Amino acid sequence: MKKVVKFGGSSLASAEQFKKAARIINKDESRRYVVPSAPGKRMPGDTKVTDMLYRCYNLAIMDDEYEDEFEEQMSAIRARYDEIITGLGLSIDLSEEFKTIRMEFSRKAGRSYAASRGEYLNGILMAEYLGYEFIDAAEVICFDEEGNFDGERTNELLSERLADTPRAVIPGFYGAMPNGRVKTFSRGGSDITGSIVAKAVRADIYENWTDVSGFLIADPGVVKNPKAIDVITYRELRELSYMGATVLHEDAIFPVRKEGIPIHIRNTNSPEDKGTLIVEGTCRKPRFVITGIAGKKDFASITVEKAMMNSEVGFCKKVLEVFEENEISIEHMPSGIDTMTIFVHQDEFEEKEQKVIAGIHRRVEPDFLELESDLALIAVVGRGMKATRGTSGRIFSALAHANVNVKMIDQGSSELNIIIGVRNHDFKDAINAIYDIFVNTMI
Repeated sequence: MKKVVKFGGSSLASAEQFKKAARIINKDESRRYVVPSAPGKRMPGDTKVTDMLYRCYNLAIMDDEYEDEFEEQMSAIRARYDEIITGLGLSIDLSEEFKTIRMEFSRKAGRSYAASRGEYLNGILMAEYLGYEFIDAAEVICFDEEGNFDGERTNELLSERLADTPRAVIPGFYGAMPNGRVKTFSRGGSDITGSIVAKAVRADIYENWTDVSGFLIADPGVVKNPKAIDVITYRELRELSYMGATVLHEDAIFPVRKEGIPIHIRNTNSPEDKGTLIVEGTCRKPRFVITGIAGKKDFASITVEKAMMNSEVGFCKKVLEVFEENEISIEHMPSGIDTMTIFVHQDEFEEKEQKVIAGIHRRVEPDFLELESDLALIAVVGRGMKATRGTSGRIFSALAHANVNVKMIDQGSSELNIIIGVRNHDFKDAINAIYDIFVNTMI
């Protein structure tokens, strides 16, 4: 069996956390390929090394008057790694690495290069501590000349490199373009690297170790002590991630999904916890009708009303073109016979609202236009909903009982999710009401 294990920043923030990660790796012989993040926060109020590197690089490319601040920040970054080295009892010296980083900063190597050094240095330390081979991600993770990830080339290089490497550490978050320039994924991209490595070695499972015991049914900042999700499908995860669930980078799904490789979210600080298994499909019956609830606030809605709209060919297309021309992305679009409503991010829309209104009037000559702001969208997701009658009715009943006014409700054709629109001020009450009726009443 082959396992790829990725450890997040909080799991590698200090020497003690490194030791926990190493114990987890050494406990299972099949954990052969390790993807580390940069050191995260050691305690509340601490700073992630990636953020320290961004700040250091910004100081490096400014005027000489900021040289003292640059030196102070660089010393603070060095101290973070020296603290880990000392705590682990390693004899490795990173002086040459920091000399190279200084030189590249002075040459303005770019913010991607700066940010990637956190993972790069942590990878060197992890490989040294475990006795594994270190492979620089810049040698095996490829981006094209436009800066887009080159999956085919990466899989070819990585598969070939790891075929004769029984155990290795590959830093997360970054790769390189054809000219050798370092390029990073979006923030949290170490999850993606782990998925790419798992695909390349055809792993049996991809373990993603973090500081939480898997996915929770709802945000613990909204619902008190929400239950954990045992098993979730990739489709359910995509729906929840889109609406704000953030345990795993949503793009990390795609490489392993194509190979049928499960992702297992585990807690470094509580390795005995079951965690959450993410799979392509499952016959396992979910504990509850719903799998999860997630949502976002601060949307605006634009309702376009026109008699006989449904018989006017191209009506919706004309309306949507107005948003496209103003570079406003659309989040949701429920419609009726004579109405269509477009939900957009309020901050994107506000500065262009008059242009959009004028554009809609010119294109389709509506009978009526109505704008609403301070709205929230909530997604109720679950593979169990398809086989359960009355799910929407129970949602309506729960929200009515909580005195929450529903602005919109829409169910996807897959019957995997239901989207509800409410006022911002009703957001928490709505989520708690839905959680209560589907989870608390079933316990």
